[in-house]
Amino acid sequence: MPSTFVSFLLLVIGAEIHTSTAVINPSANLKTANQWNLISYNFPYGLNTNDPEVYNPMNIVATGVAVAYDRLFIATPKLFSGVTATISTIRKDLAGDSPVLEVYPDWSFHRPGRQNVTCNDLLLISVYRLKIDSCNRLWVLDAGISRSLEDFEKTCPPKILVFDLNTNQVVRRIDFPPEVLRGESLFTNLIIDETSSKPGGNCDDVFVYISDTVEPGIVVYDSIRDMTWRVSHPAMFPDPDFAQSDIQGYKFVLMDGVVGITFDNQDLIYFQPLATDRLFSVSKQVLRAGPIPLNQLLPVKLVGKKSSQGIGLAVAPDRSIVFAPMTETAIASYNPYTNEQSILAYDPERLQFIGDMQISRFNPNELYLVSSRFHRFFLKNLDGNDINTRILKIDLPNYSPPQQHAYTPSYNHQYTGLTLPNFPYFPLNSNSIDRHSTNEVFQSLRQPFPYEPVGLKGPKSPFQALNQGELFPNSKKPNQKLGFGNSYHGHNRVRFAKSIPNNQTAIV
Repeated sequence: MPSTFVSFLLLVIGAEIHTSTAVINPSANLKTANQWNLISYNFPYGLNTNDPEVYNPMNIVATGVAVAYDRLFIATPKLFSGVTATISTIRKDLAGDSPVLEVYPDWSFHRPGRQNVTCNDLLLISVYRLKIDSCNRLWVLDAGISRSLEDFEKTCPPKILVFDLNTNQVVRRIDFPPEVLRGESLFTNLIIDETSSKPGGNCDDVFVYISDTVEPGIVVYDSIRDMTWRVSHPAMFPDPDFAQSDIQGYKFVLMDGVVGITFDNQDLIYFQPLATDRLFSVSKQVLRAGPIPLNQLLPVKLVGKKSSQGIGLAVAPDRSIVFAPMTETAIASYNPYTNEQSILAYDPERLQFIGDMQISRFNPNELYLVSSRFHRFFLKNLDGNDINTRILKIDLPNYSPPQQHAYTPSYNHQYTGLTLPNFPYFPLNSNSIDRHSTNEVFQSLRQPFPYEPVGLKGPKSPFQALNQGELFPNSKKPNQKLGFGNSYHGHNRVRFAKSIPNNQTAIV
C-alpha cells in the first residue's frame, strides 16, 4: 500500500484529527460484475483467429463501458494490432469469469485485421468510449484511427453512429467537417448534454462535447443546427512533469492530453488530461457559444489538484465529482458545493487503471467502472494468466441534492474561505502552482480553495492561436480523398421518436 495512502488513512482514523474526508467501506463497497484474463469474442465461422493481425488477445484493452437496462456495452479500441472488434455487449445477469463478448451490432460493422475499408460504409474502426441517452440510443464515437499506439493509421475520418437499442439499427450518422480536425486528431470521449432538450423529445436536440486527446481540444456538436466547432486551452494539454505514471511499481510514460470528461447535468463540464495532477472545468454556455473570438482565451477554471494522474470521471447525483487517482488505486469523490470528500473504494489489485466510469441511468446510485491494467498492455509485460480486465460496480451513497443555499459555480465570481479536504486534492498557494510535498499536503488541512481562472498571464500566449482560424459555420465539403462527407441521411438531420418507455433493450 503506498505510503501516502497509509498516511491518509491514519489521518482519517485518528479521532483527534478534524477533516471533511470520509471513508465509505473502501474495499467491501467494490463489487466485481465481470472479469477476464484475456478477452474473446463470438467469432464467426471461418475467421482465422490464429492470425495475430486478426486476433491477438494480448493486445485487446477495454477502455469504455455503457450501461443499458439489461446489458453492458464495452469498447475495445484498436490501440494495437490484433483487435478483432471494437464494440461488444454482454448481459448484465451473465455470471462467471471470462464471458465471451457478443460483437455489436453484428460482424458486418467490423473489419478484423488490416483490410481495406470504404469510409462511406457504416463501419466501426476504433471506439474508445460510448454513451446512452435518455431516448435509449447508443452514441458510438469512432476515432477512425487504427493501431494508435503502433503506427497510428488514419483509416477513416472520425464519426458518431447512433444506434436505437430497441432495434439495434443505426438511426443517425454524424460526420465531422475537416475544419475541426488536426493533423493527428484522436477522438476518445464524449458527453451528451440534454439539458436544453424538449421534454418527451427525440434526443436530437442535444449538444455533444468530444475530447481530442492527441491534438488537445474539445469539439462541440450542435445537433439542432447540425454544426460543429472546436475550442482549445493550455489546460487541455499534457504536463511534462506528469508524463510518467506509476501503478503498483510499474512506471510508464504517456503524454496524453484531455481524455477524462464529464458533465454535472446543469452547467459545468469537468475535464482532465491524463498527464496532469489537475482537474479543470468550463461552463456549457461557453462551449455552446461557438468558436472563441480572436485574441481571447477560453475561460477555463481550475477545480483542484489530485494526488496522481487519472482518466475516468463521473458526477454523482449530488454533483460530487468522482475520479480515480491511478497511483493510489482508489475511487474518490469531491463535492465542490459542500467541500466534502469521500473514498468510495480502494483496492490495489482490482482498481489498476480505471479507463472509464459511468453512472447507471436506471440506478443513479450505481457506478460502473472499467479496470483494464492498461499499463501492463502498454509495457508489453502482461501475464495472460492474471485477471487483466474487470467490470466493477460501486454503490454510491444515498446522495441528496445540493442545498439551495450552497454556492453555485459562476464565471463572474471568485471563491474564498472554503475548506479544502486533505486527500487527494492539494491545497493551492495563490502565489505558486508548484507541486506540494506529501508533508505539505497532510499539514495543510485548513487552506482556502481558490476556484480561479487558469491560463497564461502576462505576454500573449502562443496557445491562443489554437482558438483562431475556425470556420463558423463549418463548410460541408466532403473529404474527396477518403470519400467522406456529411451525406448520410440528409446532413445528419435524422429524427426518430423515443424508444419503448421503460428503456428496456433486446438482446439480438
